[in-house]
Amino acid sequence: MPPAAARRDATSASDDGWLRVHPASPFVRGWFALAAIAFFFGRDIFERALQGQPVFEEGLARRAPWLLGGGAAVLAVAVLGFVLTWYFTKYQVSGGYVRVTSGLLFRQHRQARLDRVQAIDIVQPLLARIFGLAELKFEVADAGESAMRLAYLKIGDARQLRATILARASGAAAVAAPEAGAASQGGQPARPATEAPEFAVLSVPPSRLLGSLLLSEQSFFVVAGGAASVVLSAVTDNRAFYFYLVPAVLGLAAGYWNYFNRGYNFTAAVSPDGIRLRYGLLDTQAQTLPPGRIQAVKVAQSPLWRPFGWYRMQVNVAGYGHSGNAVEGNTRTILLPVGRLPDVLAMLSLVLPDPGTDQPAAVFAAGLNGRDSGAGFVTTPQRAWLLAPFAWRRNGFAATETALLLRSGRWWRELVVVPHQRTQSLALQQGPVARLFRVADLVLHTTAGPVAPRLTQAGLDEVRQLFNDQSARARLARKRQTTEQWLSQVAPAIEPANAGTPPQQEGQQHG
Repeated sequence: MPPAAARRDATSASDDGWLRVHPASPFVRGWFALAAIAFFFGRDIFERALQGQPVFEEGLARRAPWLLGGGAAVLAVAVLGFVLTWYFTKYQVSGGYVRVTSGLLFRQHRQARLDRVQAIDIVQPLLARIFGLAELKFEVADAGESAMRLAYLKIGDARQLRATILARASGAAAVAAPEAGAASQGGQPARPATEAPEFAVLSVPPSRLLGSLLLSEQSFFVVAGGAASVVLSAVTDNRAFYFYLVPAVLGLAAGYWNYFNRGYNFTAAVSPDGIRLRYGLLDTQAQTLPPGRIQAVKVAQSPLWRPFGWYRMQVNVAGYGHSGNAVEGNTRTILLPVGRLPDVLAMLSLVLPDPGTDQPAAVFAAGLNGRDSGAGFVTTPQRAWLLAPFAWRRNGFAATETALLLRSGRWWRELVVVPHQRTQSLALQQGPVARLFRVADLVLHTTAGPVAPRLTQAGLDEVRQLFNDQSARARLARKRQTTEQWLSQVAPAIEPANAGTPPQQEGQQHG
């Protein structure tokens, strides 16, 4: 080992292979506390300097040593706490597990199986980007709010660690193990896992993202509220109605900024270790979603988006539905913020490499825009048209060999796709009015998230048959899934990419 590498290994790892995060991590996380301490003890001095008054008056001059001494003591305690926090935070990837220990007085030890990793992200807040650091966050099944985090690592180390975890979790490390063993026997050390190559699938232009914001439902209601305020003010000669718009405009502006900031420069790519999503203006984030771990997909279109042919895609991923930060959770469940039909089909091909039908484009297009029984969809019987006068010809379902498709809505159109093996349970629901028309609803239970699979107002005989058939399909699909390593589940979809398929051809295949 070179001397520089030996010194780095001695300072960052213990004898048993535990590694520490970057020494600047606690300061990047706790900069706000340091700023608050400086403001509390130096506020008077700062205000007097701005006002042009003497910095040290007679009374302040006597208190200055105590203030400076107290501030220095509190700052020293805070820095010591940061240093101890860094020293007692370690991580390790070995034996099929990733382990993280932290805490000085209250010790915490967490570990997760690599084959249960649902998704893994690299997050870079603005201050961390300035220092070239990144946070590694990965979700395991049922992790919920306690998703494991490593903050902060050098961006290169974070990518290296993510590649190592994904290689072992996906099964790529197992495939490469014989080659590594042969290299080691030949006198050459085994190479560490490197980041898998990727092939770009799509990107969202900022102009389209901005247009989707302006044509959102929130904008419609704000414009309607503004028009109503103008009319009421003119009729009643009372301008107080304008003040009711101030909170709505402020909330809308904050929502716009958050959505634009997190959706800016959105790109999607496919790689052997999963679907890679990158986005963010100030705070950047790189998600890796393993294909086959997505529980359900929803494609939605509002009436204002229909003239432009825009759609939005959201997913359910184990652990994401319980995120403590609602804004972060909503953002991380977006598979496509706004895109056209070819973009939707390209993303669906990544989520469901095997659509289970010979005509996937026709089936999915009928699910998004079709009506009646085209492409094999079974809709609400005509006898129940009073329950949904405008949507009864669209509400329906279709089943392929690999997934169940549920479509609904005449004005706000939705298509929900649930892979058969991700169906956890089913339920039939029927109210008194639905009983009169001999229709019922079928509810599919998956992990928590923005997608709620539900078939509404299906014929009673058809929904009972679907209930039995879907139960059998889900049971058979789970039996076919013999491993938790997703690389073996989607190998046919990524082998062409590994064989050197050009990005243009790769995009056409997924489209």
